[in-house]
Amino acid sequence: MWMLLIALLLSLLRYLEVGPLAELSWWWLLVPYGLTAAWWAYADASGLTRRRVVDQEEARRLKRIERQKQALGRPRR
Repeated sequence: MWMLLIALLLSLLRYLEVGPLAELSWWWLLVPYGLTAAWWAYADASGLTRRRVVDQEEARRLKRIERQKQALGRPRR
């Protein structure tokens, strides 16, 4: 996600003609977008995105179980 933010920031700076980006070709600004697309394709193909989602769901489930145990008055192990 941070690569996309960098690409958007560079595009905005180029559009506003700020600093050295004013002379930079628009074609060079496509590189960060391409890298972002390549990273997302890799993350989806390798299962990285899905593993992160599963880990977050597992952490949420464990927190919920711990809250329920505390609500019942059971001590932590």
